Amino acid sequence: MPSKNTLCLWYDGAALEAAEFYASVFPDSRVSAVHRAPADFPSGKQGDVLTVEFTVLGIPCLGLNGGPMFKHSEAFSFQVATDDQAETDRYWNAIVNNGGQESACGWCKDKWGLSWQITPRVLTDAIAHPDPATARRAFEAMMQMGKIDVAAIEAAVRG
Repeated sequence: MPSKNTLCLWYDGAALEAAEFYASVFPDSRVSAVHRAPADFPSGKQGDVLTVEFTVLGIPCLGLNGGPMFKHSEAFSFQVATDDQAETDRYWNAIVNNGGQESACGWCKDKWGLSWQITPRVLTDAIAHPDPATARRAFEAMMQMGKIDVAAIEAAVRG
């Protein structure tokens, strides 16, 4: 049974390429269906890929090849919780090295402009630490980073 709630992500003709990339990088991810346009539409022709049903880390998504009118922004991002530096590096590097772009505080963008937060659990836990001084040290350390450095966050927690 299909999900009752699905994220619809707008692409300029690259929905299938993006979905296949996500499926190759993240566990519990797959492309489940490709639907072609039954007639010409403003940004394509009959037979072009119109929508792609896919899952990213268990989240159902629909990629819509809607054309160049709308772009992704940081107002929407996937936040991926990682367990260690190796997993953080794997996802970050996959996105950035596939035409993506680094940003700050664990954020990066894929080559289609979609934002990702690659967030080690140690960071999330540290920022929510019950001791305000510990949380502040971790937060201040994070503010200096692009990709999150797990060892540096752990050092900030220790003080």
